[in-house]
Formats: sequence, structure tokens, C-alpha cells
Amino acid sequence: MTPDTTHRPRTPRVFHGWYIVGAAFLANISCAFFLSSTLSVFLKPITADLRVSRGIFSLLRSGEHLLYALMAPWVGAKLDQYGPRRMMVTGALLSAAGFLLLGHVQSFLQFASVRATVMAVGHALVCYFVVNVTVARWFVRMRGRALALSHLGHGIAKVTISLVVAWLLTFIGWRQVWTLFGVLVVVLAVIPVAIFMRRSPEDMGLHPDGAAGDEAPEDASVRAQGSGAGSRESREPDIHWTRKDVRRTSTFWLIVLVFGMVDIGVTGLNLHVVAYVSDLGFTLVQAAFVMTVIAGTQTVSGLLWGFVGERLSVRKIISFLFLMEAAGLYVAANAHELWTIYLGFFFYGLGLGGVQVLEEVMWANYFGRISLGTVRGASLQIVLLCGVCGPPFFGFVNDYAGSYTISFYMFMTMLLISAALTLTIRRPRHPAGPETVP
Repeated sequence: MTPDTTHRPRTPRVFHGWYIVGAAFLANISCAFFLSSTLSVFLKPITADLRVSRGIFSLLRSGEHLLYALMAPWVGAKLDQYGPRRMMVTGALLSAAGFLLLGHVQSFLQFASVRATVMAVGHALVCYFVVNVTVARWFVRMRGRALALSHLGHGIAKVTISLVVAWLLTFIGWRQVWTLFGVLVVVLAVIPVAIFMRRSPEDMGLHPDGAAGDEAPEDASVRAQGSGAGSRESREPDIHWTRKDVRRTSTFWLIVLVFGMVDIGVTGLNLHVVAYVSDLGFTLVQAAFVMTVIAGTQTVSGLLWGFVGERLSVRKIISFLFLMEAAGLYVAANAHELWTIYLGFFFYGLGLGGVQVLEEVMWANYFGRISLGTVRGASLQIVLLCGVCGPPFFGFVNDYAGSYTISFYMFMTMLLISAALTLTIRRPRHPAGPETVP
């Protein structure tokens, strides 16, 4: 492979970074087909058809997360070295092939084999931090809004996909739905990524945010944002970090601890939330609408806090949003009427959407653009290993206790701890030199 390098002498009328955001938007839609929240709609029909318990079914999602964790450092290093285009096209094609194969499985072993091999590798190459790192590299001053806009694809898909899948399951069956997903991945991910994705603005003779050639990106950020907390957090110099350097900083481990704890609850809830509502006596469509509520509020929240995070302290916002998630879960866990369940998950989604966008902003703000793939690969490996525990924990607790109550309260506790720890995060010192920002 060779790096994506295409030099252009003139600055284009429309900054290419926005084409990157558009391709990321579409890729995020296709990535939503693979999420736990999507799989949760399939949980009851597939476990009934293939005769497998929810706990065993949940182990599949944990196995997928384990593979992502093992691949993350390698993916991050290759992303820094070669750029996203070939990697994402390869991943999208593998994902599409996997979805088509799921349309023909006849046993849970076959289903798990396809998901945990072809599809998991494909998803790791096209989704997760690959899209986010690429977008973050193209922006400094407008990083929050760029990431928020690309995340809109993820959010819009989640708003609609649960209801659409629940409706399709009543007419064409779960195998045919997977086949449809395979076709859509080619249209949404393969073609736009092949045309537009590039590694960084410098590879095209451009500058972050479309800044003029004589203006450093961090200078543009400071002047545009003034002296607010957000501007101080985004003035990162672009220095090189190795995986060893990153792991020698306390900042790295504290951020990983915060998001690792939260990811245990997020992955578990995503897979089991539809089953939780359905177990309360509501229909599959009513239960699936919970994912629409979460995704809808998540989408709006991500867009809002992406802009706000350019001006205010990212860590303080994230801490507040963790508290909002915990409050929403408390309402949902103690609700008995459908509207109060929706209300609880409404607030949970508001918190979750902002956190998902601002987590990416935090990593880029603290560690810079040059080695961001390496940094995110190292961090995501550990966070995903934590997330491996979520789905089986929720599943086996339900198998044993007959409800998800214990799981909900454990998740709330982790959110409260994470909210407190987030406030202690400070900018890292590079092991080879002074603090990255005076």
C-alpha cells in the first residue's frame, strides 16, 4: 500500500474536508447495521429460531468486541501510515459479503462464525475510530461540528433502523433483512469512500479547516475561539506519539478508565434494551421504538454539544452528560408505563449522544492529529476489552435473576464514578519533553 497523496496547487472553493464529512456520514449509516442496538431487534426472533439462550447469544457480541480490541492497535498504526481509503473500502466489501452470508445461515454456529470473522474484520476496518480519526485530522477549529455532522449518519440510522427492522421482520424474515443490509453497505460505504476519503489535508496540499496557507491551524483555532475553555483545550501542537509514549501518561489511562467503565454498560444495554422493554409486556414494535427514542435524542444532542465543545471545557461537559445518562436510566429502570420508559431513555440518549462526539474531540485535543490513529488504536483496544463484558453480563444476569434490574443499577453506578473521574483529567505531558501546551 502507498499513502493517499494527491497534491493540488490551488485551494478548492469547497474545502475537501467537508467531502470527508459527507463520506463519513454515509459510512456511519452503514456501520449502524452492525451495532448492538440493531442486533437487539433481532435478538428474540433469532434466539427462538436458532434455539439459543440470550446469554449465549450475548457472548457472540462479546467475541466481536474482542476481535476489534485485538485489531485496534494494528488498524490505528496503518491508518496513520496509509490513510483510510483502501482500508475502508476493503472493510466495507467484507461487511457486505458477511451480511449476504447471514441471509443463508441455518444454525447459530453458522451465524456466529460469519459475524465473528468476515463481518467483524470488515467492521473494524471501516467503522469505529477509523471514520472519527479521519474527520478529526481534517479539522482543528471546527473539529466539534465536523465530528457531530459525521455522527448524524449514525444517529439518523439508529432513529429509523429499529422500527424499520421490526416492521420488515413481520413480512420478510430476519435472513432477508440481513441480505438487504449487504446491498446497502455497497451503496453507502464502498462508493463514496473510494471517491472522497483521504488521509489528511496536507496530503492534498491543504490545511485543516481550509485555513490559508500562511496560517497555522492552532493559531486559527485560538483567534476564532478567543480565550474560552474550549479554545485552550484545542490548541494542541501536532507532535509524534508512539504507543509506548502514550501509555506512559496518566492522562491516557484515566481517559481509558472512564470510557472503559461506561462502555461495559453501553454495550450491554444496546443489545438488551429491546428485550428489556418487551419483557415488560409491550409489543416488539413498541420495544423497538425505544431505540428510536435513544437515537433521536442522541443525534440532536451530538450535534448540539459538538458545537458547544468548541468553546467550553470538554471534560466538564462530558461529566455533566454522564450524570444525565444516569438520571435517565434511573427513570427507565423504575418505570412501569410506556411513556415513562420512553422519557427515561430520552434523557439517556441526550447524554449518550454528546459523550460519543466529545470523546473523539477530547482525544484529538489532548494528543494532536499526527499520531491520532495510533493513540485511538491503543485506547480503543482497552475500552473494547471492557465492553466485551457488557452483553454477557446483562444476558446472564437476566437468565439468573429473571430481570435486568441489577444490570441497570450497576451501569448507573459506573456512570456516576466516571462523571467524577472525568473532572480530574488534565492535558498530558509527552515523556520526551515538557507539557504539550504551556
